[in-house]
Amino acid sequence: MTAITVKGAFAAGGSTASTAPLLVLLPSIGTRATTVWGGVIERLVSDPVGSGLRILTIDLPGHGWSPATRDEVSIGELADAVLSVVDEAGADAFHVAGVSLGGAVALELAATAPERVSSLVMLCSGARIGTRESWGARATGVRASGTASLVTGSAGRWFAPDFLVQDGGGVGARALAELLDVDDESYARCAEALGRWDRTSSAPAVRQRALLVSGRFDGVTTPESMQALAESLPDARHQVIEGASHLAPLERPTGVAELLLGHLVTGVDASRLGIRAAGSTVRRAVLGDAHVDRATAAIVPATADFQDFITRYAWGEVWSRPGLTRRERSMITLASLVTGGHHDELLMHLRAAFRNGVTETEVREVLQHTALYAGLPAANSAFALLRTVLAEAAEPAEWPETSETQHTRADPDLAGDSRG
Repeated sequence: MTAITVKGAFAAGGSTASTAPLLVLLPSIGTRATTVWGGVIERLVSDPVGSGLRILTIDLPGHGWSPATRDEVSIGELADAVLSVVDEAGADAFHVAGVSLGGAVALELAATAPERVSSLVMLCSGARIGTRESWGARATGVRASGTASLVTGSAGRWFAPDFLVQDGGGVGARALAELLDVDDESYARCAEALGRWDRTSSAPAVRQRALLVSGRFDGVTTPESMQALAESLPDARHQVIEGASHLAPLERPTGVAELLLGHLVTGVDASRLGIRAAGSTVRRAVLGDAHVDRATAAIVPATADFQDFITRYAWGEVWSRPGLTRRERSMITLASLVTGGHHDELLMHLRAAFRNGVTETEVREVLQHTALYAGLPAANSAFALLRTVLAEAAEPAEWPETSETQHTRADPDLAGDSRG
């Protein structure tokens, strides 16, 4: 039994059933779990799938509700302490997501308790973060001057440029204020634990389905370093959050919540949460909220059954299957639509492909390859649509829609006859 004690709390709005799937959320060093994850939780519990989860937030020693420690701490002991809280909650297997130090603890759990961890999410984290020397210097500084000495540096590391100005004294300022309340010695012990921890060589043995998320402006756990970690894991994908730095869940809760739901829906028991709810979540993650909201608003009695069929069968049954990643399914879908000459849906799925992490180079290669089998005219039309999509926006995560006069033609869902 570990000597380190941590405390957790269930999020309001989630399921209260003891048999419901459990999602454990872990924070970064210097933050409270309810603050860094609060916006994500709000969005999770408002979703049909997310509201079917039990959501448990756990604080680090000396942070938030967890008691302070004066003893040496290891990442392994933190992982054991999290397991103790999960045991108290009466859960066996669980999904775990962690930010920074929380991501390190999540990876440690996946490596040392693989029978307990159903799936893994690491945000702005890594198999090694920083160096022993840098964390040792951080610990020494905190012991000498307290966590107040970290506020200015943390503001620069945690948040993307201009975030605090745009936030206007909101959740970002609250996170910095809460840093002052963290127990100095507990912070120092956690920092030293990170300095000693390194799973770089053993991470490839982690077999759980994993989602890795990085912030575009993160200079601590960079997108490049997280992409490299994702490539070293046997079943992982990496997604960059635009406009975020080291606290992506706090800065961009909607984007993180969508990624979480999309990741969880193939790992959560779909029969328990409902095939339709699972399909709705995947459909929104792939096509975007704006598209699905318009399609839903356009439903009339004549198209209602067909729209329900799309959600349940296409998205809940097929797109939710774990055998292929969404990125792979997008590339297959593009080739199929080109071959079939379904140009309206091709436009929609070109946008979706970029949302699913398919690169422009990969899209071009798919279209070029398809030309051999579908014919040059079909591929030529597909490249014309690709030019349209690339011209729509600088950031492919938020594709603007076509004009109102084009909606029925370019967005088949609005006409009630979509097969995608």
